[in-house]
Amino acid sequence: MAVAGNSARAGTSVASRVLAVLGAFDTDHRELTLTELARRADLPLATAFRLVGELVEWGALVRRRSGSYVVGRRLWDLGLLAPVQSGLRQVASPFLHDLYGATLATVHLAVRDGVTVLYVDRLSGHVSVPVVSQVGSRLPLHATGVGKVLLAHASDDVVTRVLTNLTRITPYTVTQPGRLRAELRRVHRDGFAQTSEEMSLGACSVAVPIRAPNGPVVAALGLVVPSLRRGRPRLVAALQVAAQGIGRSIDPSTG
Repeated sequence: MAVAGNSARAGTSVASRVLAVLGAFDTDHRELTLTELARRADLPLATAFRLVGELVEWGALVRRRSGSYVVGRRLWDLGLLAPVQSGLRQVASPFLHDLYGATLATVHLAVRDGVTVLYVDRLSGHVSVPVVSQVGSRLPLHATGVGKVLLAHASDDVVTRVLTNLTRITPYTVTQPGRLRAELRRVHRDGFAQTSEEMSLGACSVAVPIRAPNGPVVAALGLVVPSLRRGRPRLVAALQVAAQGIGRSIDPSTG
């Protein structure tokens, strides 16, 4: 069996091995030792050592004094060239700043990536609210305001995949498929989604869709606040104005 495993690794392309090393990093694993990298990439330690060395030299990874590795600036620079970053984020930026100035709440710009929500941009609010999102992070669609908006406008197969794996994150996370389907219908009816402590205790969110000029929903715009009991209509109105402005300015091919 050991021989078969070595043979399988020998048949793997160099590009696949490099991608496996880079793919070892995610939201929960931002800093890894060489041993952890080799294990998560399913590579022999010697192979991982050689590839990691080349990636460090190129700037894709950075070796810290502790001996562990983190993603390097070179990859970040490349990521900014992606249309979802250079197009959507650039177009949305002035609207996000206007929205932040009007609400002083944490502002989120997000797109759907498979069965997760990918945060493209974020402006932090002055109000002390626990926010777990970061630019580039991925969170569950069913537990976030922007995620529910994107899920409501996703295809049936995506909705089905999400409904089969409704992970409970806080005691208030919606994990009943029927209840979530009802919420998604309300998103279509009302034009916005909301959450109450479903992703983080002490944090509520409200979000609206961003539509490209030719109609489809390409992103979601959201706010995170301590409570939605009184100010929800004002926040929804502010979000809708910003979302319409972004939608009018966006390239239809973005997303």
